Amino acid sequence: MTTTAAAPRRRNRSTLAITAAIVAALLIGFFIFAGLYADVLWFDQLGFQQVLFTQWGAGVALFAAGFFGMAIPVFVSIYLAYRFRPVYARPAAQLDRYQQVIEPLRRLAAIGIPIVVGLFAGVSAATRWQTALLYFNSTPTGETDPQFGLDISFYLFDLPFIHGVVGFASAIVLLAGLIGLATTYLYGAIRVAGREVRFAKAARVQLGITAAVYVALQAVSIWLDQYVTLSTAGTLITGASYTDVFAVIPGRQIVAGVAVIVALLFLFAAITGRWRFPVIGTALLIVVSLLIGSVAPWVVQRFTVAPSELSVERPYIQRNIDMTREAYGVADIEEVPYEATSETTPGALRQDAETTANIRILDPAVVSPTFGQLQRFKQYYTFNDTLDVDRYEVDGQTTDTVVAVRELNQAGLGDSQTWYNRTVVYTHGYGLVAAYGNQRSADGQPKFVESDIPTTGALGEFEPRVYFGENSPGYSIVGAPAGTDPIELDYPSNGGEGDSGIYTTFSGDAGPSLGNWFNKLIYALKFQSEQIFLSDAVNSESQILYDRDPRERVQKVAPYLTLDSDAYPTVVDGRLKWVVDGFTTSSSYPYSKVQSLGDAIADSYTPSPNFAIDDVNYIRNSVKATVDAYDGSVELYVWDENDPVILSWEKVFPTSLKPMSEMSGELMSHVRYPQDLFKVQRAILGTYHVTDAGSWYQADDAWRTPADPTAPATSDVLQPPYYLTMQVPGSDAPTYSLYSTYIPRQNNAGGQSVLTGYLAVDSDAGATAGERAEGYGKLRLLELPKDDTVPGPGQVQNTFNSNAQVATELNILERGGSEVVRGNLLTLPVGGGLLYVQPVYVQSSGETKLPLLRRVLVSFGDRVAFEDTLDSALDELFGGDSGADAGDTAVPNEGAEPGTGTDTGTDTGTDGGTETGGDGTAVSADLRQALADANQALQDRAAAYAENDLVAAAEADARLQAALEKAIAAGG
Repeated sequence: MTTTAAAPRRRNRSTLAITAAIVAALLIGFFIFAGLYADVLWFDQLGFQQVLFTQWGAGVALFAAGFFGMAIPVFVSIYLAYRFRPVYARPAAQLDRYQQVIEPLRRLAAIGIPIVVGLFAGVSAATRWQTALLYFNSTPTGETDPQFGLDISFYLFDLPFIHGVVGFASAIVLLAGLIGLATTYLYGAIRVAGREVRFAKAARVQLGITAAVYVALQAVSIWLDQYVTLSTAGTLITGASYTDVFAVIPGRQIVAGVAVIVALLFLFAAITGRWRFPVIGTALLIVVSLLIGSVAPWVVQRFTVAPSELSVERPYIQRNIDMTREAYGVADIEEVPYEATSETTPGALRQDAETTANIRILDPAVVSPTFGQLQRFKQYYTFNDTLDVDRYEVDGQTTDTVVAVRELNQAGLGDSQTWYNRTVVYTHGYGLVAAYGNQRSADGQPKFVESDIPTTGALGEFEPRVYFGENSPGYSIVGAPAGTDPIELDYPSNGGEGDSGIYTTFSGDAGPSLGNWFNKLIYALKFQSEQIFLSDAVNSESQILYDRDPRERVQKVAPYLTLDSDAYPTVVDGRLKWVVDGFTTSSSYPYSKVQSLGDAIADSYTPSPNFAIDDVNYIRNSVKATVDAYDGSVELYVWDENDPVILSWEKVFPTSLKPMSEMSGELMSHVRYPQDLFKVQRAILGTYHVTDAGSWYQADDAWRTPADPTAPATSDVLQPPYYLTMQVPGSDAPTYSLYSTYIPRQNNAGGQSVLTGYLAVDSDAGATAGERAEGYGKLRLLELPKDDTVPGPGQVQNTFNSNAQVATELNILERGGSEVVRGNLLTLPVGGGLLYVQPVYVQSSGETKLPLLRRVLVSFGDRVAFEDTLDSALDELFGGDSGADAGDTAVPNEGAEPGTGTDTGTDTGTDGGTETGGDGTAVSADLRQALADANQALQDRAAAYAENDLVAAAEADARLQAALEKAIAAGG
């Protein structure tokens, strides 16, 4: 009776378990479907469905190929091993026990094992969809490698795919063979008796054929490896060196031939059962591989190359130099000898008047807090920590500007961060703020070209709302039927009490619709928020905006691109748009030096990656992308029509890429040469500016980028490149340029910081629709004389810091709870030499940061000037008249007279005259005398301590204190 009652309970539990499993499977399946369907809606709204479906199609096809390519051979191997097992063979006692355990699960294992390994293989294959698509859509380059004479496209597209297929096939055969071997042994087809191993005929044939196929695949892989030597980094160069050409490559050809013979011997053994020949052949293959693959190259390297390395390696070094310069796009660089003078003569800048007028004294890495204090208006707005540099036509003049987008910062809402506020009220930022790069107000604040809310200024009418930006919320819900009251806060109102703001309703097409219950459910699941489904703020016209970062949007619609680390905003054709540079890269270009992209672009603006896994040896700026800040629309323009990689992708995605001819003239005027590409090229040119193989080998003229002199000494981060409008020697006119400097590369920590080179690139693409300016992308390398020492950024910064007069005045600036912030140190090739310019900011040391530009440091040769304005500093530096006006001539230098101020050469003295203090007040003669007394006291104190005269040191301290008190009193 108990047994009868228990049976229904067991059936009920089984039914419940099955039902729960089905429900769980359905839920998991629906969650997966929801994610996929959300992707379809996102790409469809953006107009890039082809990218998604092509990616999915390629992934599914490769998954199927990998799954069936692995599962079928494994299944066949198990099936044949079991099907042709010796039926009447008496297994050993141990095997008999194994068979009894496995036999009940045999059918499940025969199907389950192939499925499991097939799934892993399919997933692995699906990740290679880009390699496969490039192979089937490859574009010839028309250039050949210097060793085998093959088109470069073979290395970029064909070799990675073929090598991958051979490796995958080898894994399939190896796994199927091992599983087949285990099965045949388990069922007695292989017997081990002492030293004797006996095979049943079927097992012999199966294992012999499997081994033959596997060794044949290794032969193909070894044959392909000879081509891989052309992109393999060696101890001297990347690419095939003398040893590779005369030992490694012929050796791999020989080993591949021996492997083919061994494969035939395994086939012979499968037919005849004579395993001695393939065993001997395999041993011979191993010995030959060791001798030819390791010993022979060592002998050649040791006894032929090492004694005369330069002479025998010279042609291969030259190959490396030529191919590296071609792969990184620096083969056509113009090298200009620059005999930099250190003499500061009056009128020296007269020929560089336009460059001088455009020197940027506003540091985009320093003034973000100033922009925030003056232009944020509300706590829920923010600016990026590092601002961007762009140029606009203002009053008929092209002007360099520092720009920032006023984006949303929902963290500033504090306790008001409800789902309703975060999702449907505070949905967007507002406006672009732009300031003159070469000007400031009398009190040190930026002079704005475009500012305020609502936006006003010289940039004309444009859509100011920022729904898509670098700091946009994770998702927002916007839109409403016509006639309904707007609920999205547009901007704070300037009205009276109780008037909280101006509201708007989004009217564009920027995100998937939430107009039906099914889409609401999909996105409620995606963002795990039931409010999306339940809130009455979600209506028939609602859209959901997500994936709003410009770089993220471009990366999703163009997953084959490597993106520049900095997206920058600009006003184009009445819209606020983000511009993103896209690169095509490869690590397979023959004879080109391989380097880590992440390490190459790391500097004080861009952090170094924790793990460098992005090796490249070929790069092109192939795409210029824009993202509309209002509706998020993405446009991709082919920028390099000669790049075979982007031409191949254009075959894959013919509707997603537009030709450059469709770019408007206004957009052309705002695109620029990308910083990351320039950083990669400057890293390469540190060594590869040398084109002679002998000099390159001796490394007697190797350079490096200097450390950022304004960064902490312990950080050792590189100085970033800077955008400036200037006329580089060798060019015909001033142009918007990107530049960096070089100093000697030293293996020891105390290397010289003298300037050896100055690299600049023309970054102005012109303003003609669909037509790039002829000079755009022109690289110029100024090579300074080797028999002269021109101070580099580190030396100049040290001079600024150690100059006693400058230090004294900086101490004055730091009085009253203030601190001095040194801006970027700019280097300009003007006046026949190198001019250094560094803005000096003063800000409170308290909680509120408002860096104000108070003074400007300049240096030319061994002379230094420190004045309120760049214009007066240049005049002071060049004997009272530089010959050109800087952009801040309108800033009053109160109380100053021509030819006065701080001017130091190698000494630390001061000239007489009246100056302007760091806070803009007039500097009287009493203040000048007090500063001079303080300076003398500082020198006397240092001398006293050097002689261990504590009494004199104390007396100097007292005089210093008294002088500082007089200076404070004189300065008001």
